[in-house]
Amino acid sequence: MWSIPSYLLAGMIVYGAIGWLLDRWLDTSAFFPIGTVLGLMLAGYLAYRKFSR
Repeated sequence: MWSIPSYLLAGMIVYGAIGWLLDRWLDTSAFFPIGTVLGLMLAGYLAYRKFSR
């Protein structure tokens, strides 16, 4: 039951953290929101592929 929300939350956290680290390293502010949205989309895709069968 908690698998799909866990996938979505983990994707947002992991890719958001990568974006945050890139923002800190490159002194920008664009990668954190891009990473968060990208993580949500990829995690949604993975959850759809795994649980749609």
